[in-house]
Amino acid sequence: MEIDLLGGCSKEELEYRIKKVASAGKLSRYPGNVFEVLDSCDDYEKNLKLIKRIIKMGHKSIIEHDYLVFAICDVSPIIEQTIIGNRLTSFTIKSRREVDFRSVGYYIPEFRDTNHKVHNENEKIKKEYKKHMQDLFDFYGEMVDDGINVEDARFILPYCYHSNIIMGLNARELEKMVISFLYGRLSRISEVKELGEKLYDLIKKYVPYLVDNIESQVKNDENPFNILEDNVERPEIEILKEAKIISHTDNPDEVVLESHIMYHYQCTKEKAKEILEIMEQKDNTIKAKLMQEILNKSENRELEQVYFTIQIPISLSILTHLTRHRMHSLLVPEFVPMWNLNNFIIPNTIKEKGWEEKFKEKVKKNIEVFNKFKKMGIADEDLIYFYIGGQMCNVVTTMNARNIQWVCRLRCCNKAQWQIRNIANQIANQVKKIAPLIGKGIGPTCITNHICNEGRESCGLIDKILLNDSAKGENI
Repeated sequence: MEIDLLGGCSKEELEYRIKKVASAGKLSRYPGNVFEVLDSCDDYEKNLKLIKRIIKMGHKSIIEHDYLVFAICDVSPIIEQTIIGNRLTSFTIKSRREVDFRSVGYYIPEFRDTNHKVHNENEKIKKEYKKHMQDLFDFYGEMVDDGINVEDARFILPYCYHSNIIMGLNARELEKMVISFLYGRLSRISEVKELGEKLYDLIKKYVPYLVDNIESQVKNDENPFNILEDNVERPEIEILKEAKIISHTDNPDEVVLESHIMYHYQCTKEKAKEILEIMEQKDNTIKAKLMQEILNKSENRELEQVYFTIQIPISLSILTHLTRHRMHSLLVPEFVPMWNLNNFIIPNTIKEKGWEEKFKEKVKKNIEVFNKFKKMGIADEDLIYFYIGGQMCNVVTTMNARNIQWVCRLRCCNKAQWQIRNIANQIANQVKKIAPLIGKGIGPTCITNHICNEGRESCGLIDKILLNDSAKGENI
């Protein structure tokens, strides 16, 4: 694992970054305009002291003006999924849909026992681990060489393969992330703790105002599920067959339309409902027209007034496709305790090419080695690398209609990865049944807006749609 801060590291850059944050802290109480405040913050040590005093009081919004970008090299997707869960953080990740991963390398933990002490057979265990993981990577390579695309072959990759990431976040999010990695429940995972330590080393050099608060933290890795586990025996994991909307706002079409009227006319809900009824008496298609206008607005926040809670079965290979849509409330199960490794999915291309049985054999072997290590008393936190890309889990999320519109624009597209496309289409179809007017705007842009932004990489559906539109026009 290697991490570097991209920019903001020279003496001049560091002093300027500190000056920006200090100016934000000084602005609300200092006479004069913002430029006069900036000019007054010309002493690095005084600026640093001011920032520390302000954030110690709990006023941390000022450090959101310090934005940092990190290059993160050779970490596992365990790290990837963990940091992407920080929704106010931005990421760019090397694509497993485009790049052959057979030679990227993989993470090798120092295997610990259940007391989190280095296992007395650590070296022997690591040797067997490396042999097994290399076998999975070799199998991945064999499938790719046989013409299976990398986006489907990756479903056999173990969750230890190396990933590379560019991560951008403000200092407030950085502080929260590092505290979680060093002192929270996630610190039980050695790789996560190592990331926290490396980020903290950079903080000491380049974000010095965070040091005091991070150093003052105490370990808090208690199990947040004690009440559940003390009262209910853990049931078998049951993977859903498809995405399912389990709750939603009542009458979402009506709520959106009435919200549109309420905020434009500043009237009550009752008055908005009355206005809508009067309009409909004049034109029985007015609701559809009004909704279409809302759907096509650039700032259609009316759609944010209604929610849909969805349970989704998804593989680990595709989970980041969902997680990276940050403006929804996603609940992903923790990696520990271990899930049922028998819950996995095999892409159709692998079946069609005749690799299905070999795939199953490799999964079976993976489970056998996992069970052997488990019986040896290895901590679950070091066994999480036995998850494979095809491992299935259920997640729960709540999205407003605007977010669903955005997700489906991208993920219902024929160019989207097949599993996330199926999930998006399942969600879109259910929304259309619950809220048919909103549903008119849910789907790929070629269908909802008759436009495609893929250029030369377009699937070609837009040409058929536009041709059909033209034919209808000629008929008219």
